[in-house]
Amino acid sequence: MKFGGTSVGDAQAISRLVAVVRDAPADQRVVVVSAMAGVTDQRQEGMLQSATGAPDHACSLAHELLSRHAATAKELALRDGKALVDEIETLLQGYLTLCESVAVLGETTPRALEHAMSLGERLSARLVAAALQTEGVESQPVEATRLIVTDDRFGNAAPLLEPSRARLQRHLAPTLEAGTVPVVTGFLGATQEGVTTTLGRGGSDYSAALIGALLECDEVWIWTDVDGVMSADPRLVPDARSIQVLSYREVSELAYFGARVLHPKTIRPVMEAGIPLRVKNTFNPDHPGTLVVPHHQQNGGAVKAVTAIPEVSLITVEGKGMLGVPGIAARTFGAVARTGTSVLLISQASSEQSICFAVPRASGAGAVEALNREFAIELARRDIDRVWAQEPITIVTVVGAGMRATPGVAGKVFSATGVRGINVVAIAQGSSECSISLAVEARQGVEALHALHALTQET
Repeated sequence: MKFGGTSVGDAQAISRLVAVVRDAPADQRVVVVSAMAGVTDQRQEGMLQSATGAPDHACSLAHELLSRHAATAKELALRDGKALVDEIETLLQGYLTLCESVAVLGETTPRALEHAMSLGERLSARLVAAALQTEGVESQPVEATRLIVTDDRFGNAAPLLEPSRARLQRHLAPTLEAGTVPVVTGFLGATQEGVTTTLGRGGSDYSAALIGALLECDEVWIWTDVDGVMSADPRLVPDARSIQVLSYREVSELAYFGARVLHPKTIRPVMEAGIPLRVKNTFNPDHPGTLVVPHHQQNGGAVKAVTAIPEVSLITVEGKGMLGVPGIAARTFGAVARTGTSVLLISQASSEQSICFAVPRASGAGAVEALNREFAIELARRDIDRVWAQEPITIVTVVGAGMRATPGVAGKVFSATGVRGINVVAIAQGSSECSISLAVEARQGVEALHALHALTQET
């Protein structure tokens, strides 16, 4: 069971968490926790401010964190609250010492930043374990740095599965067999040499999925602050509703195309292990939430959900001289890859006279510049007419595994946007036929969401 930042955000939320864990049917339960909401940003801010010669700001943030966690411990009336607060103070003192070292050097290294970024999960794991103990649930905090072995790509480390499996069996299995609930720090791992790493922002979901898969658990539950995976972002589409059942493929598409309930990496470990995953609401635990399964027999309409990625640049490479010339696409995406930019969507007509693709808007100018350098000769001799970006763009995607076997879905999608006068500037559909993505002008993004969400009413 993984609990996110809002689920450990204050004493009231932690009390709900304790009730959920206490009442869970499984005899052997593993809890994975994020940092309290907002703490990750504060840790990073403190380190970066220290690197500019302002460690006092980090000191202020550390006192704020101590005050917040101590107040939560007091409100929970923990059995041994003073010892816990003393331990939290010790951890924060270590963070301050690190910030002071960074201030002296005038820079922070990826390794130092990783260590600082691990603080919030360490604090919340101790707080949650103490809260469970106080309510009569045998529990202990466990550092994921002892369990998840990763490579050394700081900030976005990749787990090494077999060493991690061995560590989990060695360190976690005995705890479970003793009837104790381990509260594991999400988001974290360590290299084989023991250097702290992180799995990327939102990586606590990934931590839970990895642990669930490697321990061969019955299910993985992601506890958040919404009633499961929604048919659209309820902040933008008020009539969005919870989806009862999704397949792995459907939820993967939703995560990739902007749905914020699950970390995009989360699905792979449970998919490979064939383990069901549930998304539930800590603040409404009686709601069934969403069950994610390997395969789901579609009943009713084909479109399950609609999601969007805003702030996108749509880049086009076009020219009549591209027709039939091998290697243009390879050079295009090679040049973009060298800038470290992720391509979100690709569209190319059979005429081969243009290639169109979407990237995050912040990377758009750099990608265009790289392409102009790559094709300088072709641009000079007019084989390529121009490389240009259209922005801001929003990618709106309809998702549903039933689209594959349902004729006319694409027609309904384009009819829904056409009736509202929405200008679709690019289209992409994968061979899986599980999703159709439309690039629209940003000013029409929310309207496109509403128009396409109406199709989910047929499910």
